[in-house]
Amino acid sequence: MKAVQFTQYGEPDVLQVREVADPIADPSDVLIGVKATTINRLDLFQRAGSRPVNKLPFTPGLEAAGVVLQDGNGFRAGEHVLTTRALLAKGGGGYASKLAISANDLARIPAGVTFEQAAAAGLAASTAWGSLFDLGNLQAGKRVLIWAGSSGVGTIGIQLAKHAGAWVATTASSDERARTLHELGADLVINHGTQNVGKVLQELGGVNLVIELVGSTLQTSLQASAPNGRIILVGNLGGQLATVDTQIWRLQRTQVIGGGQVHTSVANEEKFLRLIAEKAVKPFIAHTLPVEQAAEAHRQLASNEPQGKIVLTHPYYN
Repeated sequence: MKAVQFTQYGEPDVLQVREVADPIADPSDVLIGVKATTINRLDLFQRAGSRPVNKLPFTPGLEAAGVVLQDGNGFRAGEHVLTTRALLAKGGGGYASKLAISANDLARIPAGVTFEQAAAAGLAASTAWGSLFDLGNLQAGKRVLIWAGSSGVGTIGIQLAKHAGAWVATTASSDERARTLHELGADLVINHGTQNVGKVLQELGGVNLVIELVGSTLQTSLQASAPNGRIILVGNLGGQLATVDTQIWRLQRTQVIGGGQVHTSVANEEKFLRLIAEKAVKPFIAHTLPVEQAAEAHRQLASNEPQGKIVLTHPYYN
């Protein structure tokens, strides 16, 4: 089979299409032909060597949408499936054209949802769902701040929170991006470059939940929180270090939860895929490229220009 791999750390051009052995499935696995995957920040860190991988050569790709190739473990050949745990698969990650993955890690893709949509939702939606509902316990009528609204987690998280009946605030770096986020359903979009996010939200009474994707903005998230609010630490797009006022933290009784590598369950992943089929939410795709152009996709994501997800498609799985 074909896979996009890197054999050494470096710039995007170290990503190359290579012929590799087909994966050998264990009895508990399902063999799938990959049709779509996406680019995530971790892919860039792994390729550059700042997050070293266990072994080279390495096939990136955190999620994969594709077709079941053989009957087995409750799945039928031809079924459309999604995994957000592709790095656990035999054969590599989603940049590979075939994977052997545990049946327990596969969600069924319903009719009406394309491979590109499923992959674009993928890990971003799993992370958003896990942060908003599993850890954040978001309920209808509550108020949530989702940082980095233009990110993959942000664009799908805004829609999931609105669908649940919440009031949603988010952040953007430009008026153009803010308009798009309003179209996705955000009630309030704050330009973090020109406005004080914490002050704006505190004047509105604060939010019950913050999805903290930036990391270095933790102090602002504390300021934005209502008493007894909750902050879910999901990412550190802005850096790993933050200075916080522990007095505010203490007096507001804010609960700060380290989300770890947030995944919701496969059952919940099938729920958000059904929401896509029902057109209740829509994955926001910035660009779609063939997997052979993975290096270009890495350059695009590193530029911080895309709003939404970059999807890579596989023209083959033989």
